[in-house]
Amino acid sequence: MALFANLSPATLIEDALRNREGQLSDAGALVALTGKRTGRSPKDKYVVREANWENRIAWGNVNHPMTPEVFARLTNKIQAHLETKSIYQQDSFACADPAYRIKIRLHTEFAWHALFAQCLFIRPAREELQSFSPDWNIYAAPTLELNPAIDGVAGEVCVAISFESKTILIAGTQYAGEIKKSIFSILNGLLPMQGVFPMHCSANVGAEGDVALFFGLSGTGKTTLSADPNRSLIGDDEHGWSDQGVFNIEGGCYAKTIKLSPTGEPQIWNAIKFGSVLENVPLDPITRVPDFDSKKYTENTRCAYPIEMIPNRVPSGCGGHPKNIFFLTCDAFGVLPPISRLSPEQAMQHFLTGYTAKIAGTEAGVTEPQATFSACFGAPFLPLEPQLYGEMLRTRLQARKIPVWLVNTGWSGGGYGVGNRMSLAHTRSLLQAALEGSLNSVRFHTDPVFGLEIPDSCPGVPDNILNPSLTWSNPAAYTKAANRLAEMLANPTKFASEA
Repeated sequence: MALFANLSPATLIEDALRNREGQLSDAGALVALTGKRTGRSPKDKYVVREANWENRIAWGNVNHPMTPEVFARLTNKIQAHLETKSIYQQDSFACADPAYRIKIRLHTEFAWHALFAQCLFIRPAREELQSFSPDWNIYAAPTLELNPAIDGVAGEVCVAISFESKTILIAGTQYAGEIKKSIFSILNGLLPMQGVFPMHCSANVGAEGDVALFFGLSGTGKTTLSADPNRSLIGDDEHGWSDQGVFNIEGGCYAKTIKLSPTGEPQIWNAIKFGSVLENVPLDPITRVPDFDSKKYTENTRCAYPIEMIPNRVPSGCGGHPKNIFFLTCDAFGVLPPISRLSPEQAMQHFLTGYTAKIAGTEAGVTEPQATFSACFGAPFLPLEPQLYGEMLRTRLQARKIPVWLVNTGWSGGGYGVGNRMSLAHTRSLLQAALEGSLNSVRFHTDPVFGLEIPDSCPGVPDNILNPSLTWSNPAAYTKAANRLAEMLANPTKFASEA
């Protein structure tokens, strides 16, 4: 076994090319394919039953139980597999606030996975690496497919967490997002014990220090909408909210690239260069130009890049308490308004319900948007009961009187397959109006189906777009679809099987 620890991005890229793990794009990004698994495998996620965590974990469809004995056997099997390979070790931090920082060590057989971790997590200084001792270890064996008959798991893939041994096992999947989300999952268990609210959200801050949070599942626009040239980025996906304010959990961004354009998302476009990683994006065989419109491998095409590649970022990764909160939902029914103002009660309902649509490719087996309910806009990553996170949000909203907005980045004028996706330009105009406070001076009306407060006007957005009922050519079809979604929102548990 050869061990390569904390190599530079250039060396990791050279090794990845030498190992035939990927190719370079015309702009210098490393492009890798993840094989048959192009999204997360949530049905293959396990948490070990251990004495100190047995009564804390919310066991069920998200957190499948694993015995310590099975975990020990899998650990031995994965480590034995890695001993036959060249191992890339990557040391990183999670949590920008030093008070809550943890040290992570990734052991993997792919150079490009080490580069991915280097992009996504916080990079220690050279002197910090000299005395680095990990709090948590991740053992990733992407080419090892498990055998359910003998390994005690449901399929060929396994993502298993042991809170007591502080170890994460990943086997059978080359999708690098499992590495990123496994750390978020453990912090969703650890941070609440320290009084910190962990959040699946992006965050940015204006010139006046006004922090905004954008909650939402993958594909709803967290990365795109928080990358605002007029505001500084704190982080694009995962944050903690302590008594001092918010802080980024990560040190990089993981953006969806399907239909990416230099005009619509210039900051993400410019970050795709040497040192970044593209996943499952087809390349022209001659020019090596990425085809961001192609779904040849998956719609869940991605780019990982260090946050330093965003010019207007917050170097510390920390900000104050938020002044506005946005819940992003991709409404596949096409009946929710592009923006609406929520009462405190509605905010809690939408947070705990977490309605959106699973976007094609984000999870294995999802080929088109599906209505789903994901508590706290992040149920797949919650080891504890959703109500605990809901209470942490409730206390903060009450203490600071923070306005909460529901933003539909999904469809308008009809559901998926009939209507059109919301205009990114219109969504940006609505966010800007909310952030600047200009929506506070316009009239609102109450939607008769959902009870949401909808603004009558907004600069840069046609008035009819603000009212979804006016965008449908068939009013009866709109009413039927809206009543259907309202019923689902009122009874999310009843419709869980449809998600």
